[in-house]
Amino acid sequence: MTNNSQNYSTSPIWQPFTQMKTAPAPLNVVRGKGAILELADGRQILDCISSWWVTIHGHSHPVLANALYEQAQKLEHVIFAGFTHEPAEKLANKLLTHTPKSLTRVFFSDNGSTAVEVALKMAYQYWHNLGETNRTNFISFEGGYHGDTIGAMSMGGSSLWWQPFKPLMFPTDIVPYPATFDDDTEVETREVLALEKIELLLKQSHNYAGIFIEPLIQGAGGMRMCRPQFLQALEKIAHQYNLLLIYDEVMAGFGRTGELFACLKSTTSPDILCLSKGLSGGCLPIAVTLATEKIYQAFWQDESDKAFFHSHSYTGNPLACAVSVASLELLEQNPEAYQGMEKQHRRYLNQYLKGHPQIERIRTCGTIAAMDIKTENVPGYFNQIAQQLKARFLEAGFLLRPLGNTLYLMPPYCISPDELESIYLAIRQILNTL
Repeated sequence: MTNNSQNYSTSPIWQPFTQMKTAPAPLNVVRGKGAILELADGRQILDCISSWWVTIHGHSHPVLANALYEQAQKLEHVIFAGFTHEPAEKLANKLLTHTPKSLTRVFFSDNGSTAVEVALKMAYQYWHNLGETNRTNFISFEGGYHGDTIGAMSMGGSSLWWQPFKPLMFPTDIVPYPATFDDDTEVETREVLALEKIELLLKQSHNYAGIFIEPLIQGAGGMRMCRPQFLQALEKIAHQYNLLLIYDEVMAGFGRTGELFACLKSTTSPDILCLSKGLSGGCLPIAVTLATEKIYQAFWQDESDKAFFHSHSYTGNPLACAVSVASLELLEQNPEAYQGMEKQHRRYLNQYLKGHPQIERIRTCGTIAAMDIKTENVPGYFNQIAQQLKARFLEAGFLLRPLGNTLYLMPPYCISPDELESIYLAIRQILNTL
């Protein structure tokens, strides 16, 4: 038995996205404050990725902690079928003031994967309730990641992660994603080819219920970014062919793109919008799926079987709703925290990494900066440089979790300029030693 296996054998926990036999022992975190995580051995780690993109305000934020405490004194949970409560009502109304006016209805669930499952079922049943029972197919984009449940995996069917589950997944039509980067001279050509492929599918078949996309930036697929112009063209095609446009902003929402939502930054209006991750500021699991009034009205029927039959035990949990309201209020009070971060990224990228021989395809979108590391191995998620870099950064005191040979930063909004600069200095130093 290896040392790693011995370390893991002391815990019954089976960790996510981890090859348990070969992975190093997990780090024991005892507390977090702002952008800093403190380990049981006393070491401090700068959280450069917001702990899988959720802790947008940083760890142990007092406003969120107080909202959680106050709500826990009143109501911790209640069945959400036939009941409601103030935190849910307040959160739903607050969300609708910040999203496109065409979105009027809010359906609660528990996590990003589930928000996507809800969108899938909602889109399919919308057409079914209208009598168009042939609308059973979906279009999604190469490199897309929409979650780990069967439907969500089906939408991200091009991912190498899901190949063992192919027999369980339903088929979707995958189209090219026109990823772009700094100084990209061919992006318009790739956009045209992607749009032509979509139009060809829609001309050949009228069986599509909707098209899924991570707007402006694909997360787990490698922080691949597209332009607002592409989303605007995609919206026109969806309207032209009477197709539901579904945005998965589970990662991109709540300021990540430099605006509160990617649909606002791109001036587009999806028919369905999926949100989670930063919704509660990283405090508790919660998700929502927003829909237009047109979609809602297709379920507003006298027949019981036309209702939307989907729920979870913790749907609309009052604790999660309360901290989500507090998180949104923090975003409202300090928009500069997320709107101004791209300028900082640009400054440090130009100062420390531009022209570095080890990197290529630098790109930024709001609070996110990404780059590809040049390696001799096949690029992508399973490129072995990821584990090497992750270990080196942890040793230096930084939590960075490369997606294969893609290195990215997605820090909490509370990070100081000095802390952000220290990440870029560490990246340059470690890349210089590769």
